[in-house]
Amino acid sequence: MRRVGVAWVCLAAAIVAGPGCSIRKMAVGGLADSLAAGGTTFASDDDIELIRDAVPFSLKTIESLLVEVPEHPGLLLSACSGFTQYAYAFVQLDAEILEPTDFERAQEQRARARRLYLRGRDYCLRRLELGHRGVRDALQRDPATALSGATRADVPALYWTGAAWGSAIAIGLDQPELVADLPAVRALMERALALDEAWDRGAIHAAMISIDAVPESAGGSAERARRHFARAVELSSGLAAGPYVTLAASVAVAAQDRAEFERLLDAALAIDPDKDPPTRLANLVAQKRARFLRAQVDALFVEGESR
Repeated sequence: MRRVGVAWVCLAAAIVAGPGCSIRKMAVGGLADSLAAGGTTFASDDDIELIRDAVPFSLKTIESLLVEVPEHPGLLLSACSGFTQYAYAFVQLDAEILEPTDFERAQEQRARARRLYLRGRDYCLRRLELGHRGVRDALQRDPATALSGATRADVPALYWTGAAWGSAIAIGLDQPELVADLPAVRALMERALALDEAWDRGAIHAAMISIDAVPESAGGSAERARRHFARAVELSSGLAAGPYVTLAASVAVAAQDRAEFERLLDAALAIDPDKDPPTRLANLVAQKRARFLRAQVDALFVEGESR
């Protein structure tokens, strides 16, 4: 996760700096630039609970600044990626773990995660709109051509928009109006892939595993999902646990291949998070999910169906 440092004291100082509007705007703008630049402090942390407690404050700081500088591209991207990562790591995962023992609470958490994903998506769409006016409507009207003007500089926004939107759809399959946006998500990720397939060490390929794991009737392909998995592993030098967990939870479960499921989760758990500090937190979250899925194996597979 991005580092979004301190700020309320600095922000307050900027706001009460007197009637000089330009000074106030300069102060807020400088703080916004600093927060948007971020770093790897959160991403490299080894304490999931510490980051869980810290992120909401950081996200609300970013939202407060966006009231002052609503078209700040870096802050819009930070809001989008921040809400998306927080929703996955600390809300959706909680819902998944709660479901076997407290279904009602799990549903509440899942609904909250969906709202956070859509909140993140909207910030990223605002970011895309800065350089591509009308792109939101175009994505829903004609996703195949909506992103023809996107460039390599747009890849982070394309990826995070697709990640937020796709995640909302994945846990909102009971909402037809949301599921209808799946072509837009595919268009975002495929355009990002075409522009820079190696971005963030295979993050786009890792996301495409889930997108192509949907049924063939919805445009999915298990074969394509496996190819994206292989490329994601290659680009991350085998140091990312996420692709293994995603393939296990999607393709292996759908195929009722228990042996592959267990093999993939074991591979994810064997990765040492300390070998790649910038992805330490992401790996710890992925491994938390892997351990949960490993414990649920008997409920996920019909006895005797392993291949």
